[in-house]
Amino acid sequence: MRVHVVDHPLVTHKLTTLRDERTPSPTFRSLTDELVTLLAYEATRDVRVEPADIVTPVAPTTGVRLASPKPLVVPILRAGLGMLDGMMRLLPTAEVGFLGMVRNEETLEASTYAERLPEDLSGRQCYVLDPMLATGGTLAAAIRFLVDRGADHITAICLLTAPEGCQRLDDLLADLDVPVTVVTAAMDERLNEKGYIVPGLGDAGDRLYGIAG
Repeated sequence: MRVHVVDHPLVTHKLTTLRDERTPSPTFRSLTDELVTLLAYEATRDVRVEPADIVTPVAPTTGVRLASPKPLVVPILRAGLGMLDGMMRLLPTAEVGFLGMVRNEETLEASTYAERLPEDLSGRQCYVLDPMLATGGTLAAAIRFLVDRGADHITAICLLTAPEGCQRLDDLLADLDVPVTVVTAAMDERLNEKGYIVPGLGDAGDRLYGIAG
């Protein structure tokens, strides 16, 4: 597994405002949208393309277009939905699937409660959207779910990650032959005793939508 921390001053600037507890939900949503677009630029460096012959107003030339099958963007419900618009702004022709997963706050294990995905993902590149890579269980379960359906290239986009979560994700996916990359705005210090990222930014879902659940 590869972890790529996007080191860019605009990324750090927007993340700083996201972290601030005084930032209201509307501003948090807007900044998340902008930040994800910046992260998506880095995350799609390996997106598959194929040659495309075109004619410009001056002369014929060859460029590239996204290869088939199209990439699949998969937000993990519910907080991942807040990242979808930012991702689709950069990759508007991608298809979108949904995966609902919940973490047991006592065992920290993840379980699937809903999914809307193609049954066959053979040959598909998947971009998984999950704001926080904390304990790693939820993201690992989501990635394994996609690989079990045939996905052969996974990139996860996370606003924040913790070292413990990255290590556990690597351990849980060690048996997979599929390349997995995590693209994130920051690698934070640690997890606290409740499994939350420190310094983090709190519960991303609550801060995006202003309600618990």
